[in-house]
Amino acid sequence: MPLYKTITISGHTKLLIWKIEESFDELFKDTPLTTHCLNRVQGMKDDLHRRGFMSVRHLLKELGYTDFDLYYDEKGKPHLKDGKKISITHSFIFSAIIVSEEEVGIDIEMQRAKILKIASKFTTVEDYRSLEGEAVLIRKLTMVWGAKESLYKSFAEKGVSFLQHIYVEDFDMDILSTTAIVNYKGKSETYTVYFEEFEGFTCAFALLNRKIA
Repeated sequence: MPLYKTITISGHTKLLIWKIEESFDELFKDTPLTTHCLNRVQGMKDDLHRRGFMSVRHLLKELGYTDFDLYYDEKGKPHLKDGKKISITHSFIFSAIIVSEEEVGIDIEMQRAKILKIASKFTTVEDYRSLEGEAVLIRKLTMVWGAKESLYKSFAEKGVSFLQHIYVEDFDMDILSTTAIVNYKGKSETYTVYFEEFEGFTCAFALLNRKIA
């Protein structure tokens, strides 16, 4: 059972990361699914996607939940039936969940050169041109992208633009945290974003600080 890492952020917030090494059949065996989720996973063509989906159910099990404790609202945002907040992510060979009594968001991204081609869609690339070396630039941009993805998941409003509505304050990559604000249609939320890096991947998770109506 490759539970890769558990991070206890506070007494009411926990993050779990899974390294996906099992086959789909191993992950699927003895793992109860709702009819909706069973249909979803059976309809997936990509094996790694299917394994990522199932690994999330094993992460839920680590916290005492099953697929039947999870539901999605009309915006596609996941919720737990006991009222706790949850966010889910999976990328290639890693998946993760974060569960809290407070609003949260999480994202995992592989650090790869592809980020350079899409950077202008989510940030002002010129802000990072002072960084020395392509590898450092890829690392920083992946952190910013992951931060914005985690914020987007938490804020959960259609129409939010990564470039126009989500601001991530510049940060020292050695500190591995920053603050961020989402402003959209008169609604503003302020977050603290943290980063974990491992095996060429970046995990960003956002915790809500203050909500302004």
